[in-house]
Order: sequence, then structure tokens, then C-alpha cells
Amino acid sequence: MGRRRSEIKRIENPTQRQSTFYKRRDGLFKKARELAVLCDADLLLLLFSASGKLYHFLSPTVPSVKDFVERYEAATHTKVWADIRQERRIELENVANMCDLLEKELRFMTVDGGEHQYTVPSLEVLEHNLEAAMHKVRHEKDRKIGGEISYLQNIIRGQQEERHGLCDKIAHAQTLKDVECGSSSLSNGLDLKLGYN
Repeated sequence: MGRRRSEIKRIENPTQRQSTFYKRRDGLFKKARELAVLCDADLLLLLFSASGKLYHFLSPTVPSVKDFVERYEAATHTKVWADIRQERRIELENVANMCDLLEKELRFMTVDGGEHQYTVPSLEVLEHNLEAAMHKVRHEKDRKIGGEISYLQNIIRGQQEERHGLCDKIAHAQTLKDVECGSSSLSNGLDLKLGYN
């Protein structure tokens, strides 16, 4: 009886899916090492798990990932590194523009009387922005205070439950002690009446 091939589809059970991922990953990396050694091939293998964790294999003949990617760029006439640099440059420009805008708004908000000539509409905009900011600050402060109160109430509730538990233990121990004392005094009284002592 031959081995039956299983249908290739997503494994629904997360534990089984993770186990299969590790087994197949190890097998894939083993095959990559074998291919690099047996055939003297330059190889870069990049693998991202479902959680975003990176696993990679680089054949021993390749000095670095950057060198390998530069060889790829030369062979395919594409620019991988340049695209990344361009994206970073655009991102830095956007951040610089945002900083300039925020600095202008901050300078505008410092009403000092002599330096700026404010119009009534600009002062109304400034007032509206300040009220909106105050509303956000108050909302965040109320949320934090509510969280602190809830945390302290949980601590108090836990201590009250602990106190009640200790009171119950003390009452139970006192009851046992009273029962023991009552039975010993009862037996002493019985002994006296019977004339044993």
C-alpha cells in the first residue's frame, strides 16, 4: 500500500499548522543547504512566518545579503535598494513638513501681544483649537482617573475578601476550640460524678 498524498490546503488547527510549519521549514532549509553545497550554488532563502518572524538562509559562498541583492539587481535590471532609499527619503520629507507645520501652529498659539497681529477669525480658530485640545486632555485625564479608581477598588475588594476569609477561619477555629473545651469539661464533670477522680 503506497503513501496517500494529502490535499494541499490551509491547516485549520493552529497547533498542527505551527508544527507543520516548523517541520516543513527545517526540510526546506535542509534542501537549500544541500543545493548550495552539492551544486556550488549561491542561494538566499527568506521566509516569513504567519506571525511575521523572519527566517533566512544564505549560502556560505555569499558574503552578505546586500551583495546578493546587488547581484540580483544587476541580473534583472531592477533597483531594490534604490526603491527603499526613495521611500525613506519621501518619508523623511513628510516628517520634516509635518514638523514645520506643527512649529508654525505652536508659534501661532503663543499669543504674546506684540509680535503677531491677530485677526478676530484667527483668534476664533485658535480658541476652537484650544478648546478641542482641552476636551481631549480632560477626556484622557478622566479615563486615567477611572482606571486608577477601578484598580484601587479591585485591590480593596480583594483585601475585603481576604479579611472575610480570615474571619471565617478564625470563627471556625474558635468553634472547634469551643467544641473541644466543652467536651473535655463535660467528661471531667462526668468523671467527678462517677467518682473516678
